[in-house]
Amino acid sequence: MAGHAELSIESLPSAPAGTPLYVHLPFCVFKCHYCDFYSIPAEGQDIPGFLATLEQEIAARAPQSPTTVFFGGGTPSLLSIEQWQRLMAVLEEHTGFRSSAQEITVECNPESLDENKARALLDLGVTRLSIGLQSLRAQTLQQFGRVHSANEALEAFRAARRAGCRSINLDVIFANPGQTAAQWRVDLERILEEGPDHLAAYNLTFEEATPFLRWLEQGKLQALPEELELELAEITRELTTAAGLRPYEISNFARDGHACHHNINYWHNGPYAGLGPSAVSKIGNRRGGSARSLPLYQKRMAQRGHALDWSETLDAQARLAETWWLGLRLTEGLSAREARERAGFQDPTDPAVPVAERLVQAGWLQRAGERFQLTTKGLPLADAIASEFFSTLVPEGTANPT
Repeated sequence: MAGHAELSIESLPSAPAGTPLYVHLPFCVFKCHYCDFYSIPAEGQDIPGFLATLEQEIAARAPQSPTTVFFGGGTPSLLSIEQWQRLMAVLEEHTGFRSSAQEITVECNPESLDENKARALLDLGVTRLSIGLQSLRAQTLQQFGRVHSANEALEAFRAARRAGCRSINLDVIFANPGQTAAQWRVDLERILEEGPDHLAAYNLTFEEATPFLRWLEQGKLQALPEELELELAEITRELTTAAGLRPYEISNFARDGHACHHNINYWHNGPYAGLGPSAVSKIGNRRGGSARSLPLYQKRMAQRGHALDWSETLDAQARLAETWWLGLRLTEGLSAREARERAGFQDPTDPAVPVAERLVQAGWLQRAGERFQLTTKGLPLADAIASEFFSTLVPEGTANPT
């Protein structure tokens, strides 16, 4: 990756019209103990000053007519209605997103979402709300560092429904320390009774530089046995399917017409533009992002008019390996032809096909016509399967620094 002192705004191509847009709003009431996304407690922060900087970046880098817009964080729902009105007006002025985006998502936490705010977001053009429920267990919520109760989370969902939101995702985490299969079955059944249109159910991971990993290493937490994690994942697929939510990605389940188009673009390894601190963009064979630091983000915007902190060029085989890694996460899988097209891979010999065929023989992938898909055996091994493509196609790294 390039050192930030060498970078100019030209280090990353401008996003063409139609490029999906991600906007990172980093403020939270409290940073969760398991979270490795860039976020900071909102108390004491100059949120209006940040929003003024973000408006500057929108004017400089936001793509025209984005097909999807996703506001993530952090907790975007922490912004006031007035702040949302200003932000959406500026974004519309520079992108015209209201007439181009088929999906506009805002991530929310229960403590900052009520019926009035949900209705205001819908009035501003938002089509989809994603609510961080995470758990129905009070002890687990406390362990996670969440600042809401289970009842408050369910009430936020109901408030969004009363406001008229017709596409709501709930985020939940399983394989929590001490969790049993019986507990997860009861809790997930209760969550699904609410009737979410989409469920993102993530297996807990212990990420670098998080309290959860530190506590694991200190013996204060214990990870669940692998066989229990697999059982919990199977319960998730069983209950979501019974509730009418189709598993379309390893961790994502949706009613017909409610799959997240913004995230599908990521899994298709498509282009995207990211704004805000820590946000990443990928345009063509170039990828780059801004610093995971609000002060640095604001300083670079003030000094240079852009916040680009690093960039890299992905060679053809790295792009192909990434395309297979991402595409196989989808239930539909992908074909070798699709992978080459998405990666822009034009060499006459496709080095990924022998890898895929070897994984079929191992029982990790299956063929469905031209498409390769994860098998039931392969689902929990998705990361190991991805490493097979990377180690074969790009054994010395995935990117060329520039």
